Amino acid sequence: MSSQDVPQGAVLAVVHEPVAPAPGGPLVLELRGPLGPADAETVAARLAQRHRAFGVALDSHRPGHHTLRLTPPAAGGFAALPADLLADLLAPPPPGGEILPVTGHQQTLLRAALTPAPAGAGDNSGSSGSSDGSDGSDGGGVEQLYWDWSGPLDVARFAAAWQSVVDRECVLRACFDWVAAPRLVLHARAEADIAVCSPAAVTWPQLLRRDRARGFALHRPGLLRLTLLAAEPGGGAGAAPPRVLLTYHPALLDERGVHLLLREFYRAYAGGGVLPGGERRPDLRDHARWLAGQDTTAARQFWARAVPPPRAATRPGRPGGATGQSGPGLLHTRLRAPETFRLRSWAALRGAAESSALHLVWALLLYRAAGVSGPLPVSFGVQLSGRDIALPGAAGIPGLLDSPLPMTVTVDPAAPLAGLLHQVRDTLLDLAAYPWASTETVRAWAPRPPAAPGPAAGPGPGAVAGPAAGVGPLCGAGSTLVRFDGPLVLPKVLRSELAAQGVHADTPRSAAGATGGPLTLAARHDTAGGLVLGLFHDRAQLADEDAAALHSQCVRLLRALPEFRQAQASAGQLLDLLARAAIPRMARPVPPAPRPALTVLRPGHPHADVICLVTAPGVPAGSYDLFVRGHRGPEEIVAVHGDGAPGVLPAALHQASGPGRRLVLCGCGPGGRAAYELAQRTPHAPGTVAAVVMTGIGDAAASASALARGVRSVLTPPP
Repeated sequence: MSSQDVPQGAVLAVVHEPVAPAPGGPLVLELRGPLGPADAETVAARLAQRHRAFGVALDSHRPGHHTLRLTPPAAGGFAALPADLLADLLAPPPPGGEILPVTGHQQTLLRAALTPAPAGAGDNSGSSGSSDGSDGSDGGGVEQLYWDWSGPLDVARFAAAWQSVVDRECVLRACFDWVAAPRLVLHARAEADIAVCSPAAVTWPQLLRRDRARGFALHRPGLLRLTLLAAEPGGGAGAAPPRVLLTYHPALLDERGVHLLLREFYRAYAGGGVLPGGERRPDLRDHARWLAGQDTTAARQFWARAVPPPRAATRPGRPGGATGQSGPGLLHTRLRAPETFRLRSWAALRGAAESSALHLVWALLLYRAAGVSGPLPVSFGVQLSGRDIALPGAAGIPGLLDSPLPMTVTVDPAAPLAGLLHQVRDTLLDLAAYPWASTETVRAWAPRPPAAPGPAAGPGPGAVAGPAAGVGPLCGAGSTLVRFDGPLVLPKVLRSELAAQGVHADTPRSAAGATGGPLTLAARHDTAGGLVLGLFHDRAQLADEDAAALHSQCVRLLRALPEFRQAQASAGQLLDLLARAAIPRMARPVPPAPRPALTVLRPGHPHADVICLVTAPGVPAGSYDLFVRGHRGPEEIVAVHGDGAPGVLPAALHQASGPGRRLVLCGCGPGGRAAYELAQRTPHAPGTVAAVVMTGIGDAAASASALARGVRSVLTPPP
């Protein structure tokens, strides 16, 4: 069986028997399908190349069964396989593909996409399907842009042009792997995902809902797709023109990156469907190398003093009850061109840009919701493009280069407005010196108070890292984001080429998308010079009525700001305009419900072995359910939670096994890594843990099939 014979979407299973090797001896792993001898040799060669400290030997028994021996460095044995080695073993790159690390803001978004939704109206039957994470089929949220197609539309040329962009831009051939460490996988080839719908079959609102519900499979390349809603039949003067819906995953692309891709598409369409030239360089690979070479000393020193304090106000609403709503919401308001000019002039006369005026108003709204008197620090996220860095050509790289960083200023209602304006301006300039930083790195660099004495001074092994103690909220689930998007217009020459063919490139508009938090306030200029403000909000945290009130209050302050011309006009005087307006309410954060460390999914024979499925965020959703339904043996099947407290899991496993019963620890994707680590740190009698079965990442059926294949090899004697 050659690489070309491997079924698409097939998943590898790796079986490990946790027996301590002799000093200097190898660790033995069994590879169970779908690898032929040549494929297994390729995997072994890549491990030997990337992990030179280990000796790698391979024995191929038959297609689908190979033995891999990993010999540790001569300096001493190893307690566990490194995460990057496990990732290379369980998720080898595709032929001709490359792998990049996922860091910073992208890692945060990927983790959010893989975190299961809070339990509520879900299944309470004990099935692991509602608690073992997501395979990315819903993608943790998608972003949607749309525009009307003005002029003649050649669907075949439209599709060819997009395929030409996919061939040139590696970001459109990328997907994610999170089996042991989050990574970006660049494929050598991918197909453009384009669909055409008839208005007789689906309405525009229905199309938006269906497309959003479809989500993305994050482990497959092609995290951007297009849907054409054809023109209404008849084509009369009042008929709706064709409409294009572009959907992408925010963990892969930012909006500016999408606009860069759109510019390339229009170049290809104007050229007959073919984009001249080869692959773009620089691209994500060059950016990753540049990022890895940065000296972080100055950034660490800056963030050691710039992190938000614990008492900083971050929410623009007072605590309220449940909203009774769900899903994303979107509000739009436009400041007319004369109003925008007045706002810009007011800020410019004080040495700032209109983006600083927007930051000033948002800081005042956060202060107002806190309900205090006197000075108070407030903090919110600001979006930096990440493309104005010292990497030649970085401005043209599509991908996820932007990053939200926390802006913290002190609001004093008695102080002059100009002072607050200068605060937000200067803070933004400080942040702009490190646009490649992210919430993840800022949290890691934040100072920590001295540890309290006693055994509870620090987290135990396996604890999930969180915000540093004593540090205020950092651009996370509890903060808001303000984004000022600069214009990205098509070059004049390209617009002329399109116009000569009767095509006018309309400006894309945003549909409600993933906010990444309670709300995002996005501002941009339209073609007429007006300032358009969009409020994207999570309706479960901010109800439509409260979002509308907040949006209206923000616009009211922006329109009134140019009237405060006096040098001593204070922030409190501007806030007095909202004295009679109600402060919006926001739902209180609901902590996740505690769950048992062990759940019995299927009782088995009292004396049979026990199969333990280890759950973790990112396990392909539904894979464990399919495995349980398909397993025909006498074994009891239980689920244990890999993110549980360190002392609870060993006790749960001891309870599950019982005298004379062996444990088989299993997991798909990150559940496999958690199972392996659990076997390493769980004290057990010799022979209690029979084996650890780990698989790569695929869809639910492929993952369950791989898991079953590995389990059968442990429970059934070989022929």
